[in-house]
Amino acid sequence: MFICDICTQEVNSENDMKTHLLIAHMEQETSCPFCPLAGLSYDELNVHVHTAHEDLMEAWSEEEQNTFEGIADNSVSDKSSSGHRASQESYTRSHTALTADKESSLQNNPNNGCPQSNRNHYPSNSTSAQSTNTIGDLSIGAACSEPSIRNLNSVTQICEDSNFDVHSQSVAPSYDMDFVPECPFCCEVKASMEELECHVRTEHSDLLGTPSKDGRQYECPMCSLVCANTRILEEHVNLHLEESSCDEGASTKASTDHNLARQLQEEEDHQRRAEESRQEKEEFQKLQKLFGLDNSGGYRQQSLQNMERAVGRGRMQPMEFHLHRAQMMESLATGVDDGRTKTSGVIEVLTKYYHSAAHEVSRVWLCSQLDHFSNSSGDKGWGCGFRNFQMVLSSLLLNETYNNCLQAYRSIPCIPKIQCMIEDAWKEGFDPQGASHFNGKLQGTKAWIGACEIYGLLTSLDIKCRIIDFHQPSSPSGTHPLLFNWVLNYYASEGTGVGKVVCTSKMPIYLQHQGHSRTIVGIEERKNKTLCLLIFDPGCSSENMQKLLKQNVDGASLKGLRKFVGSLKHKQYQIVAVDGQLSPGEKAVRLQESKVFRAERIP
Repeated sequence: MFICDICTQEVNSENDMKTHLLIAHMEQETSCPFCPLAGLSYDELNVHVHTAHEDLMEAWSEEEQNTFEGIADNSVSDKSSSGHRASQESYTRSHTALTADKESSLQNNPNNGCPQSNRNHYPSNSTSAQSTNTIGDLSIGAACSEPSIRNLNSVTQICEDSNFDVHSQSVAPSYDMDFVPECPFCCEVKASMEELECHVRTEHSDLLGTPSKDGRQYECPMCSLVCANTRILEEHVNLHLEESSCDEGASTKASTDHNLARQLQEEEDHQRRAEESRQEKEEFQKLQKLFGLDNSGGYRQQSLQNMERAVGRGRMQPMEFHLHRAQMMESLATGVDDGRTKTSGVIEVLTKYYHSAAHEVSRVWLCSQLDHFSNSSGDKGWGCGFRNFQMVLSSLLLNETYNNCLQAYRSIPCIPKIQCMIEDAWKEGFDPQGASHFNGKLQGTKAWIGACEIYGLLTSLDIKCRIIDFHQPSSPSGTHPLLFNWVLNYYASEGTGVGKVVCTSKMPIYLQHQGHSRTIVGIEERKNKTLCLLIFDPGCSSENMQKLLKQNVDGASLKGLRKFVGSLKHKQYQIVAVDGQLSPGEKAVRLQESKVFRAERIP
């Protein structure tokens, strides 16, 4: 069974108790059994009785409470008085919790012990709390509860209804003589209602939200909230300033952290850039040394150093050293190659071999006559481009078609002379980008040259040529079958014979890839339909090339000349192929076009 704390009526369930409280008590006007306070809800009345009249409830015996209930039945309405005939057990059950709540409120209240435990339990229904956007009935920083303010309003209303005058000596309105006036804000007990009203109006005027005497309202300059008086406004603004101070402190700390992080990042970036600069400088120096641009001397210096080293190691006699040195100095003075690394007649030997042997070859195409030039001690490691140019030039000099173009060069120039010829082509206007790359100087260096330098030099000599760029493999296996097909079409487009061996008037082809260059002198077509290039490599010594002339040639001896499709697996290849002579007009056009090279790209 459930027992009502107000009227001690017994009900069967919790839902019935809720219905009973709503109908019998919450919807009816209830009043305090100890004082004239009325117009309260059930919860407000319960709190009021157990806080304001706690001492009375403890002092009363059960018989006295029953006697009070009888008196209350005659003085107030049945429904109102029934709310005060609560059983002693109900009061005793709630007395302990309410007493602790009151003591806690008195200890934590900043405004003279005003109870604040009810603040969040009972929403305010007062007209003043809803009619304006003010905080007149709530003080900033005060812990006063809304029910307490409402109770004070009720006390004030009682005083007004009873015609109570604090300045008169008239008898107070009739109410229970055991009623003890208690301040609803600080719970201070007064001797009479007059003292209670004076106490409230003097000590707690700020909590009443009394407007200023002139009726003005004060607006917060920071959030536009309207306050009833200057004291409330001051406390409200102080809260803003405290919050702003906290924000400024946090902002200052964040700014300090940001500056520190930025400083650390700048130092890290500076160290990283310095390290990158150092690495770039080292890499650049390595590249300069690799490509012969480190000012370590050229052909002449390297020749002398290698010959002196050979003498010191006993591989060369002093007499031989002086002889070679004299020949080198004469070559440099005349600009003509000394011929010590030249091998002539290899094409004739190859022609005889294919006529009599090479049964696995169905057909072979060979270029016109040329000489093979090997690297010497003066250009070993960097002179392959110059040696390949000597091979191409030897074929041009043996062909009467190009006699008019090469009247000034009836003999093969030495490497320093070829360097001078390329510099002259740059001065004429060919390949300005290449000239800028080498700072316009090749003589006295070990700089490598490539397809662009060969193209510019041949064009300056009125020789028509093309650059074809096989910029990527044309097979999934990383090979260049399209390069082989192009060479086959180049040589097969012209021939002076029929049958197995085709001797063409085509010039040899300059072949360049990363780090090295060679010369293509022919191509084989085998019975299994595969292709094989015939290549002269400057890296092959003159002694090995001389062996082809002194012995019977077989397949093993040609192993160094043959290159199958699977042997050329560099990512990129470039070739320079000669096509004839240039007229003055064509040369002028090529001069303009060489300012920005646009090679033919395959595929």
